Order: sequence, then structure tokens, then C-alpha cells
Amino acid sequence: MSHHSRGVRRLALALVLVAVPTHAEPLPPLKVEDAMLSPVPPAPRLVRSWGEALALVRERSTDLRGAEAGVERASGRWRQALSALLPQARTQVAVAQDLLNPSLAPGVLPGAAGDDRTATQPALTLTTTLTQSLVDPGAWRGLSSAREAEAGAVATLQDLRRRLVLGLAQALVATVAAERAAEMNRVGLLRALERAALTQRAFELGAGNQLDVVRVQQDVAVARGALVAGDEQLRRTREALGLALGFGESIGVDPSFDLHGLVDDTRRDCVALENLDARADLVAARTQVAAARDSRRQAVAGYLPTLGVSSTLLGLTTEPGFGRFATWSVSAVLSLPLWEGGLREGLVRERTGLEKQAEAQLEDTRRDVAVEMARARRSVEVAEALVTTAVESRDLAERTDQLTRRAFEVGRGSSLELVQSGAALREAELNLVLREFQRVQAHLDAFLTEARCNG
Repeated sequence: MSHHSRGVRRLALALVLVAVPTHAEPLPPLKVEDAMLSPVPPAPRLVRSWGEALALVRERSTDLRGAEAGVERASGRWRQALSALLPQARTQVAVAQDLLNPSLAPGVLPGAAGDDRTATQPALTLTTTLTQSLVDPGAWRGLSSAREAEAGAVATLQDLRRRLVLGLAQALVATVAAERAAEMNRVGLLRALERAALTQRAFELGAGNQLDVVRVQQDVAVARGALVAGDEQLRRTREALGLALGFGESIGVDPSFDLHGLVDDTRRDCVALENLDARADLVAARTQVAAARDSRRQAVAGYLPTLGVSSTLLGLTTEPGFGRFATWSVSAVLSLPLWEGGLREGLVRERTGLEKQAEAQLEDTRRDVAVEMARARRSVEVAEALVTTAVESRDLAERTDQLTRRAFEVGRGSSLELVQSGAALREAELNLVLREFQRVQAHLDAFLTEARCNG
């Protein structure tokens, strides 16, 4: 640089800093205006507390309604299986007329009307049958299978409740994080615009060059892009929260929402498990194995004979008189299966396959739970360490940006350094916001992976 150009630069800097007592003092912050600095409009509906959000989930969740219906179905199947072991009574009333032999009562044995009586024409008969199973291994196995299936449905419902609570907490944390990130993006854009205005003023006074202006304008464009992406992410998280709460619209989080107390709020609705094997998804998988095993045994028991008792009472209308009970029989029924065309064999093979599938699913669930637990416990320590490093990084980036801007204002720094320090500060601040919310989420995950949620 020639002596003439250096003299011009010093003169321009003197004009820029005319109102500043010493060259070591920076210029006051510049005021800039931009339409993109306006915040994203609030969502049509806001959630103000954890209790309100949880109540909406319990009221509007279709997954929860489906799981509750699954419990009701399983209870109905158990009741059907029980009916095969309980007494069964049936009454049948019939009116019959023999068209070829009008004097005979169809279905009525001769003499059934009694002495000096005849069956009416047409004949009205009443038949009552009572049956009771005495020995039926297949029915007992079917009842046991239905009982296990019902227990599995209840465990599935409990696991769904836990997952709904976890999903709701994640949606709330993500929405609050997106709100904060959108706010930080606007702060970053504001700083970029201030640096651009400062560089433009220095350029107009001869203290800078066109390259300085282009660099800071490029930084402004990058900040605008980050803001647009952050706003879209905020809209998406609001939509995800709305779906989690059972609405087809965006739902935001009220600024008064206490996110840091979210872990304590979940502890009031869920309790920690003393044993990992008691986790609902493991219980559901084990009961499915037991149900499949009993179902296979039910099919095998189809090869065995069954024993039952049956009683039939027959009454009919007579002339003269209103009617009489003609017969009352009691019989023991022994049923021996002989040949069903291979149906029983196919049923046994099918249910054997179902049992093996249930066992494989149980093993997969055990492995998934073990890995999930290890990750959740480890994530708390990792999240705490990441927050610590993010705070240090943000503080250093903020200090660097302050010194770089001050150096540029007094003519000792370049526009490239100014842009780089500003970008590093934006990244560090956004990273800190992300790490802080990840820490909250890690504590929630660590608790809810070992919890049971009711209600």
C-alpha cells in the first residue's frame, strides 16, 4: 500500500470515528430495520402447561383409543373361551304340521301325548337342552391362551401410554427449541445487518473497499437463509405438536411454559420401574409367547376325546288339556375325534409357527430394550458434557466477535475476519441452544425408558 493510500485510509477512519474520544473505543451499535426481523406469527392455539397437553393427548389420541379397544377385544375373546367350559342352555319352540299325514304330529313320538290325549294339529313343541362340558383339554388351553392375550393387550396399552408421554415431551421440547432457534436466527441476522451497515459506512468514507462490502453482504445472505430454514423448522415442529395432541393444525407453546420443570411433571404421571423386566413392552412380548404356546397346545388337545353331559326336556300341546312334558332325558356324551381331513395337523403346524414368531419377537424386544436403556443412561452424561463445551465455545465466540468488530471499527481488522467471527458466533449460539434442549430431552428419555405411565 502506498503512503498516499495509507493516508487516505487514516483520514477516512478519522471521519468515521469523529465523535469517538479515542481510537480504542468502538462505534455505538447501528440501528437497522428489515422485514425479516419480524418474528413468526404465533400458532392459532398455544399449550400453557404439561397437564393441559397430557389431558389433550388422553382425550384425543386415536392410538390410545385403538389400544383400549384392543383390550376390550381381548377381554371379549377370553369371555368366548370361557363359555366353552360353562353350562349352556337352549330353548326351542316349534310349530309343525305333516301335510301328507295330517293326523300325525311331526317330530312327536307315538304315545308322547300320554293316555287319553293326542297331540294338537298343528303340534306346538317346546324343547329345552342343557349341556355341560366335563373333560375338554382343548377348551382349557383356549381359555389360558385368551387370558394371556388379554394380559398382553393390557401391557401393550401401558407401553403405548409411556410412549405417548415420551412422544409428547419430545414434541414440546422440539417446539420450544425451534422457537428459541428462530429467535436466535433473527439476532444473528440483526448482527449481520449491523456489520453490513458499518462496512458500508466505512466504504462510503473511504476506509474500506468493495470486497469488504461484498463479504458482509454475503454473510447477510447466509444469515437470511438460516432464518428462513429455521422458521420452516418451527412451523413443522408446531404441526408435529398439533398431531401429537390430536389436532390437524399447528399448535405452539406458550412463552410461560416451564420446560425445565418438565421432568418433574412427568414424574408425577409416571413411576420408575424397580425391575427392567417389568417394562410394559417386555411384558407384552412375554404374554404373546405364552398365548401362542397355549394356542398350540389347544390345537394339539384336539386329538384328545372330550366328555360332557346333556339333558333334554320335551313338551308339547295336547288335546284335551293345555299340554304336557313328554320326555326328560339325561345323557353322557363321549366325543372321539377320528379324522378331519388333516385340518387338525395343519392347525398345529400353523400355531407352532406363530409360537416361534412370538419367541423371536420377544428376543428382539429384549435386545432393543437393552440398547435403549444403555443409550438413555449414557445420553445424560453426554448431554451435560456437550452443554459445558457449548457454553465455553459460545463465550469464546462472543469475545472473539467483540474484539474483531472493535478492531474493524478502529481500522485494524479486515472484513473477512468480521464475517468469520460473526458466523462463528451465530453457529455457537445456535449450538448452545440445541445442546441445552438436548440435555432436557436426555433426562426425559432416561426416566421414561424405565417408567410406567398410567391413566
